[in-house]
Amino acid sequence: MAMYRRRQSGGRRILIVSYHRVVADFTGELQRSLPGLLISQETFGRQLEEAAAAGYEFGSIGDAVDVMAGRKVTKRDLCVITFDDGYRDVYQYAYPLLKRMGVPAIVYLPTAFIGTNRRFNHDRLFHLVRCAKKRRLRPSAVTLPGPALELLKPLLSEEKTPSRALDDFIGEHPAGVLLEVIEALERELGGGPELLPEQGEPMSWDEVRRMARDGFEFGAHTQGHTVLTLEPPEVVEREIVESKRTIEREVDILVRDFAYCNGWYSDEIIRVLAAHGFRSGVTTEDLPNRIGGDPFALKRKVLWENFSIGMLGSYSPVFTGCEFDDCFGVLGMSHPVPGRRPHSFAAGRQLLAPPG
Repeated sequence: MAMYRRRQSGGRRILIVSYHRVVADFTGELQRSLPGLLISQETFGRQLEEAAAAGYEFGSIGDAVDVMAGRKVTKRDLCVITFDDGYRDVYQYAYPLLKRMGVPAIVYLPTAFIGTNRRFNHDRLFHLVRCAKKRRLRPSAVTLPGPALELLKPLLSEEKTPSRALDDFIGEHPAGVLLEVIEALERELGGGPELLPEQGEPMSWDEVRRMARDGFEFGAHTQGHTVLTLEPPEVVEREIVESKRTIEREVDILVRDFAYCNGWYSDEIIRVLAAHGFRSGVTTEDLPNRIGGDPFALKRKVLWENFSIGMLGSYSPVFTGCEFDDCFGVLGMSHPVPGRRPHSFAAGRQLLAPPG
């Protein structure tokens, strides 16, 4: 299967993998965080070993772009390690391991969060809906805006899991709506510091600089972790340009690589990236990268703990190896979600208000 994928990709496999949070206690963190963002330090290390065993050498995003463009030739297949969002536990648990193993990586930063005590909207919403379920909240259409009811109803009726409901909701509403829903839910739940999740803190700029001095790379991920396909052109431009400028100012590096929030992108977004000196954009499409492919639509395999859990509920090297060799994709057992989307930002111009 690896040989088939290699031929299909034009002679070399270029695997780009994506992580979010690397934690010490996966089981404990699972009780309070979005599961799909988590991987234990132990499993993360074993996945790196499995990638090497599957025939990959580790390289940078720049290496991947050069190989795809034909400017560089590698003797082995290429694996690129990426992290989205700049969570502090990546600095605490992934960075030392990567440094010890000599594995390069790039971290994509939403700059408005780095060096602050803020939490990402997806983490705040996950925490709030858990609080709502725990308190058996029965939301009132009089006090909550329509989108908040849209999020809560399938959760409280148990039609959807919190993770599924949030994925669907975040994919349909711009950042302004998410913030207003967060504020409305906090009011409905009575306010208080316990409504802000303890976990999920971002890195500091000093931590970013320390990683950069050790050779790790950083890319832009908007300012406010914003799904750009849901935003008007002026917001797209500002989120891209200011995130790049902020990293370059704080870390004194050249930023040329970008990660699309939610993995969603459009021709309009790509034009802005190219106009401002970016060389690549990574998606979350679990598809093979091909020689000659578009560097602004790089495919990534998003990994978390359960990608390495076998039928007996423990770590499975065979199962992990199948992921890295894309056995499930070759057999047609995976169903990648397309990332290229039309721009739809009309909702961002509407004011939220309770129905009626």
